[in-house]
Amino acid sequence: MPSAPSAFRARSTILAAMLAIMPGAWAGAQTGPVILAQHPGTELDRQARTLVAHDLLDAADSQERPVLLTGSGPVSSDPRRMALFVQVQSASLCGSAGCSTSVYLRNGRRWTRVLDSVSGPITITPQVHGGMHDLLVDSTDRWIWNGTTYTDTQATSQPMPPERP
Repeated sequence: MPSAPSAFRARSTILAAMLAIMPGAWAGAQTGPVILAQHPGTELDRQARTLVAHDLLDAADSQERPVLLTGSGPVSSDPRRMALFVQVQSASLCGSAGCSTSVYLRNGRRWTRVLDSVSGPITITPQVHGGMHDLLVDSTDRWIWNGTTYTDTQATSQPMPPERP
């Protein structure tokens, strides 16, 4: 029986290989749309299901059979910085804006969510901030890397309403 560290290395190697050959995964620092698709029974699917286990349980509690979509893409010129894009599709989890996608980066043995619950197609852009490519959501909403996570560049404050006499 393999030791825990060697089993982890084997799973990490398999996952890295899957990220490299999946649709939506490109070599080098190419940019473009992230393609989400089902990958049932794969190591990538297993890891994604672990990351969104709470959402899957919520959908199951609503008597639904959610669909899990995954994709990957290089968010840096460093090939070890492949992002995992995960979307859960179910009636209870998707609203009028569609289903939301979360983005994860691998940090050692853990995945870290670096962008949470955005709706719309995602494109990895050529523009770079902090060594990471910007992400464009729904062709108009640019997210940039701040060193630890992606942040929205759209203004969050609303203009003050005019004063009434």
